[in-house]
Amino acid sequence: MRIAYRVETVRAAEQELMARLPPGTLMQRAAAGLAAACAGMLGRVYGSRVVVLAGSGDNGGDALYAGARLARRGAGVTAVLLAPDRAHPDGLAALLRAGGSVTDDPYDVLATADLVLDGITGIGGHGGLRPDAVPIARAARGSNALVVAVDLPSGIEADSGEVLGEALHADATVTFGAYKPGLLIDPAYAYTGAVRLVDIGLGPYLPSVPDCEALHHADVAQLLPAPTGESDKYRRGVVGIVAGSARYPGAAVLAVAGALHGGAGAVRYVGHAADAVIARFPETLVSAGPPAGAGRVQAWVVGPGLGDGPGVADVLASDVPVLVDADGLRGLDAAAVRARTAPTLLTPHAGEAAALLGVSRAEVEGARLRSVRALADRYGATVLLKGSTTLVADPDGRTPVRVNPTGTPWLATAGSGDVLSGLAGSLLAAGLEARDAASAAAYLHGLAARRAARGAPVRASEVAEAVAGAWGDVRG
Repeated sequence: MRIAYRVETVRAAEQELMARLPPGTLMQRAAAGLAAACAGMLGRVYGSRVVVLAGSGDNGGDALYAGARLARRGAGVTAVLLAPDRAHPDGLAALLRAGGSVTDDPYDVLATADLVLDGITGIGGHGGLRPDAVPIARAARGSNALVVAVDLPSGIEADSGEVLGEALHADATVTFGAYKPGLLIDPAYAYTGAVRLVDIGLGPYLPSVPDCEALHHADVAQLLPAPTGESDKYRRGVVGIVAGSARYPGAAVLAVAGALHGGAGAVRYVGHAADAVIARFPETLVSAGPPAGAGRVQAWVVGPGLGDGPGVADVLASDVPVLVDADGLRGLDAAAVRARTAPTLLTPHAGEAAALLGVSRAEVEGARLRSVRALADRYGATVLLKGSTTLVADPDGRTPVRVNPTGTPWLATAGSGDVLSGLAGSLLAAGLEARDAASAAAYLHGLAARRAARGAPVRASEVAEAVAGAWGDVRG
């Protein structure tokens, strides 16, 4: 599992560790790890041309010390000091002793650089790059050099993943001690490139509960249900699906597909697309409705392609977990959701989240972490916010927000969200907590899309069919 902490938590851990170490040890550990990572990217250090963009403070110091290590290995290292009077004095002295140099003209050296170290701003920076740094950052990005961010790309918000001004796109980021939320969450995630963590010894001084976490195969494998010799279709979980309409029958078919491929013991379908559902999946149990008369289920999914059809209020009145998606989210009553005793999972995309919060879509997309937390708090529900990075938040603000690391831009296709709803609903019916069901479903959904797409366009129905293979990959 990849875990991330807010800046104040990381700094507190650094202070506690530094009190137990000789002065400068922590910076030397960071610089050593950074230099080693850069050497690996360069392949051949001797004779390479490295430019260090050094701002003020410790972030610039890390970059300067790393530059000194590369210079001692034969690289030609030139520093560009964005705040010459506030450059880290010991780091600058180390670079000059190692044979590095300082230039007042950054553009010539950037034009011929093999690697650029972005040490302009550190984890305490806010509001994007300063105006005087913008042209230098643009020149670095416009060069043919590898751009390596020191701890995080300059200009992004470390705690939130927001980008509130101009920021420097990196090809890789070498971060120290712990991941920061901004390295995992869009829009900032799009600036990081490949992220590498350098262990500087903070582990024992960080709290056990992080601010964000991203699951890996092993974590998801532990969550997925597995039938036993005593299992039957009811013990495996029966999921009820209220979806589809005369206009959108395919949404019902895709939601049922997600549930069946997601391991549901049985699917009960309620809605106006019964003929389409039975034609595609004859194992489905169909009912004319209402939901309360469809038979016992362990979880409900309501909303995909529902239009103005009924069913949301009936499902919310049930005593089993409920997933609300798509049309079911329109005009959703926060008081009714908060009054439920069984878990509720909301799965909006950015536009739906914006409507629920009463803000613009751009505001949700620019502040995804803040938005998903606000939704979970307002509705007293678990929220899966779909998008370029899918986030899962519980109403308990002390619980880490989960960031899904799988997926592909090819998932931005009609019906993929319907498949995800059915898949997550099947996991709810199998007994997973809402947060785990949402996280595991998003993970499998992303993997399935990768398997089905293989770098080419993919249909939602193909994603559903690839879920079993993704499940096997994770369990294997």
